[in-house]
Amino acid sequence: MNSRSCICVSAMKPCCRFLISFRSSSLFGFSPPSSGRLINSSKLHCTKIDSRSIRSGVHCRRFVLDRNDFSDSDSISWGGGSRVLRARGSSSSSSSSRGRGGRGVLLIPRVASDFRNHSSSSLDSHVNDKTFESMFVKPLVFKEVEKTQGRPKKESGNGGGKYANFGNVDVRRETERGSSQNDDEKEAWKLLRGAVVNYCGFPVGTVAANDPGDKQTLNYDQVFIRDFVPSAYAFLLDGEGEIVRNFLLHTLQLQSWEKTVDCHSPGPGLMPASFKVKSEPLEGNDGSFEEFLDPDFGGSAIGRVSPVDSGLWWIILLRAYGKLTGDYTLQERIDVQTGIKLILKLCLADGFDMFPTLLVTDGSCMIDRRMGIHGHPLEIQALFYSALRCAREMLIVNDGTKNLVAAVNNRLSALSFHIREYYWVDIKKINEIYRYNTEEYSADATNKFNIYPDQIPTWLVDWIPDKGGYFIGNLQPAHMDFRFFTLGNLWAVISSLGDQEQNEGVMTLIEEKWDDLVANMPLKICFPALEKDEWRIITGSDPKNTPWSYHNGGSWPTLLWQFTLACIKMGKLELAKKAVAVAEKRLKEDEWPEYYDTKSGRFVGKQSRLYQTWTIAGFLASKKLIEQPEKASLLFWEEDYQLLETCVCGLSRSSGGKNKCLRFTPPRS
Repeated sequence: MNSRSCICVSAMKPCCRFLISFRSSSLFGFSPPSSGRLINSSKLHCTKIDSRSIRSGVHCRRFVLDRNDFSDSDSISWGGGSRVLRARGSSSSSSSSRGRGGRGVLLIPRVASDFRNHSSSSLDSHVNDKTFESMFVKPLVFKEVEKTQGRPKKESGNGGGKYANFGNVDVRRETERGSSQNDDEKEAWKLLRGAVVNYCGFPVGTVAANDPGDKQTLNYDQVFIRDFVPSAYAFLLDGEGEIVRNFLLHTLQLQSWEKTVDCHSPGPGLMPASFKVKSEPLEGNDGSFEEFLDPDFGGSAIGRVSPVDSGLWWIILLRAYGKLTGDYTLQERIDVQTGIKLILKLCLADGFDMFPTLLVTDGSCMIDRRMGIHGHPLEIQALFYSALRCAREMLIVNDGTKNLVAAVNNRLSALSFHIREYYWVDIKKINEIYRYNTEEYSADATNKFNIYPDQIPTWLVDWIPDKGGYFIGNLQPAHMDFRFFTLGNLWAVISSLGDQEQNEGVMTLIEEKWDDLVANMPLKICFPALEKDEWRIITGSDPKNTPWSYHNGGSWPTLLWQFTLACIKMGKLELAKKAVAVAEKRLKEDEWPEYYDTKSGRFVGKQSRLYQTWTIAGFLASKKLIEQPEKASLLFWEEDYQLLETCVCGLSRSSGGKNKCLRFTPPRS
């Protein structure tokens, strides 16, 4: 594929630079102009550059413009739209800029491709082409901004300000709906909007935490994909979609960035764990500077673990955006379709594993430290299943994608069977495991994973209720992790990874074990905690993951919105209200901490950041879901009976011996 790149430099001073990448004679769905008012070609010249030099981040340049550089008739237009930069005294100048100095700022924001006018079928011949994966096609959006005196203020960082604008929504909207909100909600919305990060004047996410007393921010001042999801749901449920759209497009571009750690590069479908808006001054002393996005794919993370869940969350959020805004054009764009395919290509790649579950290392999801979840953790499998269901809805089916769609269907069918059959435990199943024979060598063995009965922990014998059950945390040869992991079980319910009886069983168990899983603050990230020798061996004596703290049995309020969604699906709205009421008693008073410690969640976590954004957002999203339960139905999935009838092995139900399909094998009495 022939592609050309150029930097167009205006002859006007100071210069305006923007990146154009195009193929053949068509640029963003229309032919580039040869002359005329669209872009005055007499003022531009073109310089070829090495495409590798622009791949260190998404860049947005800002330039201080002198009013004498533009006449009242000067305009810049792209793609049929026109933005006019006018000097002071212009008849169309906004009232807010009258009487001020003659300086303005030209923005080149929202570096997002617009392939909607191209046929999606043209993508498929290039989806495996490395040159296609590294190509950047970025239209330009020129935004007229308020002229200010002196240097332009940086827009990166927190949205800040009592009356700050965020997207097209003024924060003063809060006063209009204040009568329907209590003090906790009003403060939460103010804090959430104060955590908004702008890039080139547009909202692109929220920082992980905004703790004013934090002397060492580490990476809490970055925008994390998984952390932004509850913020996105809160904004979408409040009718504000622009920030979510911007986030989806900018993180999509970061997907294509070079990712290398110790001379090794992972697949192109990997999404970053987080990104940060940075700025640096340009040459000269005119005050101009450029902003850029600096992504982290795990190369700077503690433990250097790549974020397996980031791409899964991105797909889930993309579907939610379409469902809650009605804007399905975003997911139909060819660049977005490409992003979905690259993530699926990474997840569905052939490997050595005999099972349909994803094999991952420790720390590759919300539990991002060593906690003994390496292998096939439930959290990843539940998010994987959810993302596959989302992708199946959003993929445009044609000759080029039919094989991928078939692969998605096959994996969905195999994964649901595997999790339902082997991860589910209740009192009956545990008793069955207790009586297992070991060292069975046959195709129809009962103890397929050679689980030793002595692995059943003593705490589980007394803890498992007579009614209800749950999906275990992990399954590998000769190993079952019997801990209850909340996020994985909630998403198994939300996505219908479990069947109806199992989904009801999970919610019943949470009710039965309320004092263990909720107590003084919802909800435990896992139960029980690793203690004594288990803690020393499995965590490596991690001082942050001490028993009943952080990931090791800590209580995380951000799980509240996912619990609320699961409750609404299962017809247990009152249970969700009960959990929200428990959280509401303390969150504002405790300054919105990241997590709580102790077995009952009584203490604010010993290393917990305050004003943690996803704590705030999780609370707000829960309140919105309770207010609008009809919207919750757009965000979860019911049982897909077509998947139940599909068996990837293609064997007959009546086949015998080794060729017998396990899906249709009746359970042993």
